[in-house]
Amino acid sequence: MDQFAYPKYRYRKPPELAGGAARTYPVAVVGAGPVGLTVAIDLARRGVPVTLLDAEDTVSEGSRAICWSKRTLEIWQRLGVAAPMMEKGITWNRGRVFHRAGPLYDFDLQPEGGQQFPAFINLQQYYVEAHLCAAAAATPGLDLRWRSRVTQVAPGADSVRVMVQTPDGTYPLDCAWLVAADGVRSTVRRALGLDFAGQVFEDRFLIADVRMKADFPTERWFWFDPPFHGGKSTLLHRQADDVWRIDFQLGWDADPEEERKPGRVIPRLRAMLGEKAAFELEWTSVYTFQCRRLERFRHGRVVFAGDSAHVVSPFGARGGNGGVQDADNLAWKLAAVLRGEAPEALVDSYDAERVKAADENLRNSTRSTDFITPKNAASQAFRDAVLSLARTHPFARALVNSGRLSLPAVEEPSPLHTPDLPGAFAPAMRPGSPAANAPLADGNHAVWLLDRLDGAGFAALCFVATDDDRARAAAALAAVPRAAAVTIAPNGVAGALRDAEGLAFRRYDARPGTVYLLRPDQHVAARWRRPDAPALAAALGRALGAR
Repeated sequence: MDQFAYPKYRYRKPPELAGGAARTYPVAVVGAGPVGLTVAIDLARRGVPVTLLDAEDTVSEGSRAICWSKRTLEIWQRLGVAAPMMEKGITWNRGRVFHRAGPLYDFDLQPEGGQQFPAFINLQQYYVEAHLCAAAAATPGLDLRWRSRVTQVAPGADSVRVMVQTPDGTYPLDCAWLVAADGVRSTVRRALGLDFAGQVFEDRFLIADVRMKADFPTERWFWFDPPFHGGKSTLLHRQADDVWRIDFQLGWDADPEEERKPGRVIPRLRAMLGEKAAFELEWTSVYTFQCRRLERFRHGRVVFAGDSAHVVSPFGARGGNGGVQDADNLAWKLAAVLRGEAPEALVDSYDAERVKAADENLRNSTRSTDFITPKNAASQAFRDAVLSLARTHPFARALVNSGRLSLPAVEEPSPLHTPDLPGAFAPAMRPGSPAANAPLADGNHAVWLLDRLDGAGFAALCFVATDDDRARAAAALAAVPRAAAVTIAPNGVAGALRDAEGLAFRRYDARPGTVYLLRPDQHVAARWRRPDAPALAAALGRALGAR
């Protein structure tokens, strides 16, 4: 069986310790996990020099986050790193829920066709980080400094100074903006004296990564009260390299150190897989359910993203995916401010939008935790009744909560968006929504809508049926020269992408003349049935933080 070979990245003596002149960097990012790497690559691709600091010289140990959503893959596609993730990852759309010895129901997270990416791939975090590190190394303007541990943080009015410890000594690094993506035990957060607010649940789960050949389907399987682990819950996921993630509920009284020992883990696996099953343990961990966040994600010139800003229970795959969406939201805003295209207040919208998104993830994670691990007799009775009904009554299945799986956040309410006119559109794809993908044709070539957007800036989607529609849209777009135009038609309009299957028109509730203004992170800023130039210009200014 294949095994992951942990890379050792080369440490280089920083210029500050090699006699280089002192300077203030535009952005420094702390933490080379999936979130820090994503935001650093995004910034550098937007032309912003960025320094990425990490205390280690390799990727994370153990599989850690494994479920990566369609929206995360769309973000990584824009950054040019989705292809190796897809090639290595395990694709899945379906799942099953079991109660005791029998199945309750199965589900499909992506029943509609015409999608570029699956609902999820499963890929160990160490692979994800390795692919992102390779992309970072190939990205001009990105200085990734290994074995560079941040020990102190001193915010100022216009910059931030961090002290960085390296094998060659400690040096000060000044930056206009500091992005803290250094995880749940964030050094930056502690240096600023900040703490999480929220709830820690009295339950623990064991993660066991098991290497084995097995014929389980590539689905998410979740058991309530299985016969091999009576009274508790279990989760099974397939990963790359014939590694299987198995989570066992332990209870609050479990000793984390004892439960990680092979003598405790292997009997649980034997009970589940059978006495004759051939497997080997690759990695184990014990975690505690918690749902907490910082009150604010921006503190002056310091901005928090990912687990340094918020932490959720893992059922639902909301932690890593939510963090990547943080990076997606933040990078274009910092770039616009640093280029002088937007006021500094634009960064405040990151706080407004992503705090709300974090609260949505926390709320869903808390509800999942309450259902999976009832805390009182009434909750237990409710759960047992729901599970009993779900086997034969479809309405009850909507109440079963084995982890509401990650969905892309609709960034609303937001000061950046122009509200719809009453009754003009269906609620789907409203301002704040991530842009929907759809298959299109460019002449004889099949293309994807999102691949045709200019990820460096704003974009306007123009839905047309005739050359006159296209001319009217072009006249209106003259007011927003920053926005790259993508024209979509159901037929052979000159210069337009062809919506042969009608999915783009349907997903955007579009008619001839409809125009969508998309932010650089591919979220909808505004939409109109027939916009004029002043409306487009006003919406662009609002989306850049104009008062």
